[in-house]
Amino acid sequence: MTNRPPSEPESSQKTALGFDEFIAILVAFTTIGAILFWSLSRKDSSWNLNGLLLPDSTPSRSVQPNQALPSPTAKVEPYAVPNNVLPYSPPDAVVEPKTPSLPTNRAIPSREVLPFAQVIPTQPPQPQIPVSPSTELESSIKSSALPLVTPAKQKSIIPPPIAFNDVPDNFWGRRFIDVLSSRGIIKGFSDYSFRPNQPVNRAEFAAILEKAFDQEPSKTAIAFQDVPTKFWATPAINQAISAGFLKGYPEKTFKPQQNISRVQVLVALVSGLNLKAPTSPNPIISVYKDAKDIPTYAIGKIAAATTNGLVVNYPNPQILDPNKVASRAEVAAMIHQALVKRGKLEAITSPNIVRRPSPTQASPKISSEFSQTPKSNQKGKLSVGDSSQ
Repeated sequence: MTNRPPSEPESSQKTALGFDEFIAILVAFTTIGAILFWSLSRKDSSWNLNGLLLPDSTPSRSVQPNQALPSPTAKVEPYAVPNNVLPYSPPDAVVEPKTPSLPTNRAIPSREVLPFAQVIPTQPPQPQIPVSPSTELESSIKSSALPLVTPAKQKSIIPPPIAFNDVPDNFWGRRFIDVLSSRGIIKGFSDYSFRPNQPVNRAEFAAILEKAFDQEPSKTAIAFQDVPTKFWATPAINQAISAGFLKGYPEKTFKPQQNISRVQVLVALVSGLNLKAPTSPNPIISVYKDAKDIPTYAIGKIAAATTNGLVVNYPNPQILDPNKVASRAEVAAMIHQALVKRGKLEAITSPNIVRRPSPTQASPKISSEFSQTPKSNQKGKLSVGDSSQ
């Protein structure tokens, strides 16, 4: 016997795989894979049957991609559109019942995240409640941004003082000018000057009278030959004549450009105020050292003006200087005194005001008042303003 190496074990026929069996196994695995692939590809369209089976019921609560979950404490109500919400919902908020679910391969708009977010895109308007006009007014007052303030004290309507550049504080007629200019009775010029020593003509004096006294407008126009119809002072001239302050000259002339004298100013004021002349004027006018210069026709008027405190003389109260052309400051002082007499202005203290009562008409109280001589020229600041012309 010869020694032979052990032979390799032969394959058992039980473990051998035949060709037919290999083909069968391959077909089986291919079939199973095809079934699995088909079932997975049909997952989105065939597994969610809630939309088809229950179109009127609550949508599926399965979590979809890009889908927000409702609050755990919020109660999910069926998708039903209230009657008072539908008319105010925009067209893109209406959910069609035929759409079972949202596709997963596109971005979902913010207004289409959940059904309940599509039902009420905006807050529905509240029902209108009838409001009475008084309630509406009160609510508007309460909601006003500006508070309602009732002034405790009415402010003065007199403008503040204007310092004329040619009227110094120590000027004798400053207080008279300030009072009248603050009320627009006498105005300054465009260069902030008053020109207190400038003469005043008859037309200018008529304009001052028109502003100083409450006169009814004249309805009857006087056809003066030297006053044109469109003359700037025609209305004032007619008004001064109708009120009795001024008169014309013979031959239907007024002489508007003629400068007015001091005696004419005083006679005009006494006539317009209807002041009666005293029965014995001579003792009254004797206070003036130049009483002989007073025209005869004006003696009674000057006595009345002196008795009623209309005469203002500067620098010497005893010098009337009746025939001197009146300056703007002198006219302002005499107009001021006439308004004090009428009760339109408060009296002021000035050493230039002549106070000489009539012995026959003045009472003892008035006589003692007029006999007093002011000790000093006390100056006080009054409300003043306004200057132009």
